[in-house]
Amino acid sequence: MILLERILAESWNVLCLSAPYMLFGFFIAGLLKAFIPDDFVARHLGRENGASLLKASLFGVPIPLCSCGVLPAAAGLRKQGASKGATTSFLISTPETGVDSIAVTWALLDPLMALLRPLSAFLTAMVTGQLVRSLDPDVKKVAPVPAPMEVFTMAPAGDEPSSCGCGCSAPASKPTIMERLRMGMRFSFGDLFTDISGWFFVGVVIAGFITVFVSPELVDAYLGNHLVAMLVMLVIGTPLYVCATASTPIAAALVLKGLNPGAALVFLLAGPATNAAALSVITGILGKKSMILYLVGIMVSSFILGFAVDAVYSMTGLTAGWQAGAEHAGRTLIGTVSALVLFGLVLFGRGGHGSCSDPACECG
Repeated sequence: MILLERILAESWNVLCLSAPYMLFGFFIAGLLKAFIPDDFVARHLGRENGASLLKASLFGVPIPLCSCGVLPAAAGLRKQGASKGATTSFLISTPETGVDSIAVTWALLDPLMALLRPLSAFLTAMVTGQLVRSLDPDVKKVAPVPAPMEVFTMAPAGDEPSSCGCGCSAPASKPTIMERLRMGMRFSFGDLFTDISGWFFVGVVIAGFITVFVSPELVDAYLGNHLVAMLVMLVIGTPLYVCATASTPIAAALVLKGLNPGAALVFLLAGPATNAAALSVITGILGKKSMILYLVGIMVSSFILGFAVDAVYSMTGLTAGWQAGAEHAGRTLIGTVSALVLFGLVLFGRGGHGSCSDPACECG
């Protein structure tokens, strides 16, 4: 009974920690839906080519979304027509780094790692996206929803209203900014939330089990050998829930105990992009095969890049004189309220399936 209480408590902690980022991610997804035309998404991220992977990887590097916050945004891009490979690249480069985590890396580690971290995230996203593109491409192209700017065309001279394809009539004028925003939020907190919320809550419970039985302190006895240290960091970081910013002080604290820079990078790459909550949702977005390729690509790439980073530090002669000054982050009022909001959306919200999402279509 006590063990069950601990698991439930840890699951609640994970939910409270991730809920604000999830809500922010849904908000970002709504903005993407509202203000980025679907034909733009399909044109730049919808093709199975290297250019789509490059754009998705670059697009995700500066965005400050964690492994949970990126999920709704990526699911929205996928629904809008992004290819599996491009979606995979976006899912990797976004949580592994961001403008906030780069700044924390500069402060707690050093300027070189602050440069190598986003570069490594970009390379991992490109390699894994290419792996998914080659071994599990889109069999059937995702059909993007008609872009709002294409739907609202000027009415002919006879003042006939234009149709939005949902059995109702749309005004001839283009939607206003507020109408676009309302449409985007209706999409993200309706259809999109309904699609991935179940996967997310299942993953949160799994993360609770992992948090109870696995701890970063388990790696302390294996820090002497660089190879073993990277393997242990890979094993610990892969299932553990930790965002890009929160992973930085953990890595810095372990470095003070003798962890090599390559092993620190492995944890900084694998931790934010591969946790139980994220993997369960990614399975729903991309499918089981792509999820396995996603996991394999991150693990192999981070391991190889870890050796490369150790080589860079060895050649430059830099020492690990890093400082760790971050305290453990617990539940906050914002996190608790956000978790309750998520539960409220499940209990009282209703998805927009079967309804018209265009702002000018008043279908009820």
